[in-house]
Amino acid sequence: MRLRGCIGTTNQAVDLLIEGGQIVEIDPAAILPSDLGNDSLRLSAGFVDLQINGYGGLDFNDPATTTEQIAEITRRLWRTGVTKFCPTIITESAEHITACLTNLVRAAESSPEFQRAFAGIHLEGPFISTEDGPRGAHPRQHACPPNWEQFQRWQEAATGRIVILTLSPEWPESCAFIERAAKAGLVVAIGHTAATPQQIADAVSAGAKMSTHLGNGSHAKIDRHVNYIWEQLANDDLWASFIVDGHHLPPSVVKCFLRSKGVQRSILVTDAIAAAGCPPGRYKLGNVEVEVLETGRVCLPGTPYLAGSAVEMHDSIGKAVWYSGVTLDEALQMATANPADVLGATDKFGRIEPGAAADLVLFDWDETAAKLNVVATIVNGEIVYHSSTGKEH
Repeated sequence: MRLRGCIGTTNQAVDLLIEGGQIVEIDPAAILPSDLGNDSLRLSAGFVDLQINGYGGLDFNDPATTTEQIAEITRRLWRTGVTKFCPTIITESAEHITACLTNLVRAAESSPEFQRAFAGIHLEGPFISTEDGPRGAHPRQHACPPNWEQFQRWQEAATGRIVILTLSPEWPESCAFIERAAKAGLVVAIGHTAATPQQIADAVSAGAKMSTHLGNGSHAKIDRHVNYIWEQLANDDLWASFIVDGHHLPPSVVKCFLRSKGVQRSILVTDAIAAAGCPPGRYKLGNVEVEVLETGRVCLPGTPYLAGSAVEMHDSIGKAVWYSGVTLDEALQMATANPADVLGATDKFGRIEPGAAADLVLFDWDETAAKLNVVATIVNGEIVYHSSTGKEH
């Protein structure tokens, strides 16, 4: 297949020659027509979401979600340009988490669509703060100190596919646990925490690598200078993920955070729940009831507490440009190459270069409105979604 478009914000169209599921050649656009695309459309590597709880009314945190429904989530995400993602399991009982992990592994072994998109599991909790605010929507009764033996049981149930673990370093057991997890190859992320600055620094020294949705999962009011947010922003050894939906972080905060952490260390995540892609109403996140308001804000009913998001990745990219002034290329980097680098991707996804996986997005960019419209999504060199039909292939 020959795919045509402009890479990022360049105005010079190129042709990507795709064979065997890989990009084999990048050439200036030829006179002959391409199989897909044109000189006015833009190209990106497929988007990578490191934190997604569900989509389209379907929930990874419900062990009753079927393999076909998990495949359906994958297909629906193609409409948003997401070609790789980490299904995220949140704090619950040990038995519930085990059932959800087993369910994801079963789906990965049975569904070719999900298997291709599956970048590993993100386990968000239960080793998090028990305090209101930092705990977010995670059920208090199941938040607990890090326990390596329990984690090993979960990793066995997941057949080694847990790749990101979000925890709070405020527990006395945290640093020893982080050291073991980092040596085992996990990306240890700091999140849902009430930790002191020193505990944050100790966690990074022990091997923590990332901050999960920085600026959220926190107290409503904190010390203006000495706090866990500044400590993570200032630490150059930490990557940071951000939910850019207009609700989790005000535009001015997005701008300041991205300037502080830098594009090179920033990652866009959706933290989308089952309500994403659905109308306002009541939904479930695991066993927790949440509400999507008319504004798109997702919260625990009757409270100010956020409970995941309903944002889609292509919209997050546009909002990142609109709120912070980063370029389109920089916003795309935070949704493609950066998350791939955090995972240590071995099959070269997240980039457009010879030898890289042919997981790609062809899109139209409205610069005035900072809006990205997905025209087509390509997975493994095959067109899996095209906006002209509005259907997945």
